Amino acid sequence: MGTVELKGVTKSFGDTTIVEALDLDFPDGSFTVLVGPSGCGKSTTLRMIAGLESVSGGRITINDTDVTEREPRDRNIAMVFQNYALYPHLSVLENIAFPLRATKTPREEAKARGQEIADSLGLGHLTHRKPKELSGGQQQRVAIGRAIIREPAVFLFDEPLSNLDAKLRVETRSELLDIQKRLGITSIYVTHDQEEAMTLSDRMVVMREGKIAQVGTPAEVYSRPASVFVATFVGSPKMNIIDGKLDGSTFTSQAGPAWPFASGHNGEVSLGFRPEDVELVPDPAGNARVDLVELLGPRAVVTVSIQGMKLVSVVEAAKLGQLEPGTAIRVEFSPADAHIFDGQTGDRVPGNQSQKTG
Repeated sequence: MGTVELKGVTKSFGDTTIVEALDLDFPDGSFTVLVGPSGCGKSTTLRMIAGLESVSGGRITINDTDVTEREPRDRNIAMVFQNYALYPHLSVLENIAFPLRATKTPREEAKARGQEIADSLGLGHLTHRKPKELSGGQQQRVAIGRAIIREPAVFLFDEPLSNLDAKLRVETRSELLDIQKRLGITSIYVTHDQEEAMTLSDRMVVMREGKIAQVGTPAEVYSRPASVFVATFVGSPKMNIIDGKLDGSTFTSQAGPAWPFASGHNGEVSLGFRPEDVELVPDPAGNARVDLVELLGPRAVVTVSIQGMKLVSVVEAAKLGQLEPGTAIRVEFSPADAHIFDGQTGDRVPGNQSQKTG
């Protein structure tokens, strides 16, 4: 069992607040990802849970025990770092088994347990090698094995895949998720990569400037972003945002174009819609033009201009048809797929629409 709870946790350096009054809980067996841009406080939060950073205010509990002032070794956690932190002079087996040696576990017992974990991670045939003889992905699995052997209540991951190339990152990500689901150990994972966060997590915590911008499942955060910040941070290509005004029946953008739009909301808003929800229709009389077509295998990312604005659409490659650079088009979208944000605060405006626009 491994539950973690943060109550009003704050971290300050002098007059500068890095993390501000966080209230978060991490249920037993969950895989939670803290995600956000550089400097948002996610790594500092993880390090406070680990005991590597002191807490300026609030408290941290693990399994209902207050660990706020405890040393890292007394928190029953295991941490996997970005740089692997393996002992270069020890073999794979010795690296994995090292935590047991540190607790005076009999040598043969530690060796047997280390071999068992190495086998489960696909490293059984590499146990005699030194870290320098391994690939980056293999080194990361050794680091994970060393964390597993401690049988912690909580796994903490600090951007563990950021040093891997793209292909290896995807492969290791899948392996990591499989390991966590198999073991059922509560895991808290930090990354700035929103795609990684969407793929790995049961629940995402999107952070901004030391505060929580939104908490939810990946599907919830993607489909109902709480603010313009979350909407544009989560999703690739990012959400289209158009600033303008709603009068209840029409949306008029600041750049000029207007769309019929059935909504009970009036006033300044930011209208958002995902690139996959934008339809581009070739039309010689259309007020938009195709600027760029980026073919990405089975789909294409199409950038268009409409009276000075840039919008992005995702189109199936087979449906590109006449959508070549310079083509005149109409931009269509369904209000049911749109997101309305307050023009002043950037916060989501409740409610959905249902009328097709063009």
